Amino acid sequence: MLMEKERELVVEYGKKLITHGLTKGSGGNISIFDRENKVMAISPSGMDYFEIKINDIVIMNSDGNVIEGNLKPSSEWQMHLIYYNNREDVDAIVHTHSKYATAISCMGETLQPVHYLIALAGFDVKCAKYATYGSVELAKNALEATEDRNAVLLANHGLIALGSSIEEAFSTAEHLEYVSELYYLTKLIGGGNLLTKEQLEEVMKKFKSYKYK
Repeated sequence: MLMEKERELVVEYGKKLITHGLTKGSGGNISIFDRENKVMAISPSGMDYFEIKINDIVIMNSDGNVIEGNLKPSSEWQMHLIYYNNREDVDAIVHTHSKYATAISCMGETLQPVHYLIALAGFDVKCAKYATYGSVELAKNALEATEDRNAVLLANHGLIALGSSIEEAFSTAEHLEYVSELYYLTKLIGGGNLLTKEQLEEVMKKFKSYKYK
């Protein structure tokens, strides 16, 4: 079995999407990339996360061909591969439909730096132009809007969080949902005291020594 450890992590973190309130039903998706062998383990399409077994995880190569697995890969597989093929610092992706981040994406807004935890992604989180889910256009829009950051909002859709590991990507997704909630609340009461680029650069330096487990 290819990528057995990575399969186990995709199953584990898929359940966490539900238990941590980052999606509903079978929404969202997760993948892990083996950069040495250029293969990706990705969650299957439209399946209850609590029903997914390691045999259900689909293995694809960097050209988008299924090389192991009997189920359809997530409809967003092209969006995952476009990052792995263009960002050497990315080896795991978590895509969520979390409530507050998705609400901001429905407004087409950039998530602003109301809290220092946004530094996990960058100085802010931009919103990619809308395109139909599962399309090449959406994948290209997402990559373009991400720039050098570790997250992007997908207009009227959700959030993509990137990491060098699944632990890092999931942590970023979870913390950005918290920042999104704070952004929503500050907007309700009239705005927010945004952090400066210099302040966030200092936070980023401190985050470099953070170990994900």
